Amino acid sequence: MPREAPYLAVADVLRARILAGEWRIGERLPSRARLAEEYGVGRNVMQRAMDRLIIDGLLEGRAGSGTYVRMPRERLRLVRSRHRERRETSPTWPDRRERGRADAWDSHSQVRVPAPGTIAERLAISTGDLCVNTHYEFLAGGQPVQLSESWEPMAVTDGTPIVLPEMGPLAGKGVVERMRSIGVVISTVVEIPRPARATQAQANLLGISVGDLVLQIERTIYDTDGRPVETADMVIPDVRREVVYEFGVDRPYSLNP
Repeated sequence: MPREAPYLAVADVLRARILAGEWRIGERLPSRARLAEEYGVGRNVMQRAMDRLIIDGLLEGRAGSGTYVRMPRERLRLVRSRHRERRETSPTWPDRRERGRADAWDSHSQVRVPAPGTIAERLAISTGDLCVNTHYEFLAGGQPVQLSESWEPMAVTDGTPIVLPEMGPLAGKGVVERMRSIGVVISTVVEIPRPARATQAQANLLGISVGDLVLQIERTIYDTDGRPVETADMVIPDVRREVVYEFGVDRPYSLNP
C-alpha cells in the first residue's frame, strides 16, 4: 500500500492535539519553524500540514501574526428533496426544515449570451446558441451560503413574460412554476454532486479561504419530452453546510416476494 504523505501524517497529529484542547480556541500555535523542529520534518512539510488544517477549518492564519485555533463554525443542513415542500406543509409531518435555509438572494441576468461548448452539450443545443445567463448569490441571515450560475435556452423562453428568471410576473418562483406558465411541464431534475476546492472568485463571494472544500452540483432540468430547459452549477461551502439528499417513495412496495 502507498505510504501516507508526510505532511498528512503531521496534520493528523496536530489535529489530534487541537481537538484534545492542547491549544484553546483563539490561541496562537507555536511557529512553523518550532513545530518543524519538534517533529523532525522540513518547514515545507509543516507548512503544508498547517495549510491542510486551515482548509479543514481548524486553524486560521493571520497576516503578520501567526496561526491560531479557529472558532468552530456550525455546519447547517441543506436538504435537497423534491418531496420536501409538500411534506413540510402537511399538518402531520414533523417540522424537519433545515435551519439556515437561504432567505434572500442577489441575482444578475444577461440575455442573448452565446452558450459555451460544455453548457451547449448539457442543454442539447449548438455551441453559440443564445441563452439567458443568471448569476445568483444566496444568503442566510445575511451570510453567503451558496452560489449558482444558471443557463436557459432563449429558444424556450424568448418573447415570453418569463425570459428573465428574477423579473416579470413569476419572478423568484423557480424554474418549474415559470416554465409551467408557458406550457412547458417539468418532469425530471438530474443533479451531479462533485467535491472541489474554492477558487479565488468563489472564496471572495462566499467569505471563505481559497482552497476550502466546496460541493459543486451540476443540475439539469428536463421537460416531459426529455428536452433540457435549464442547467446550473451550484457551489456550496463545505465548512458552512452539509448537503443531504432525501428520496421519497411514490407508491408502497414490499420487500417480500
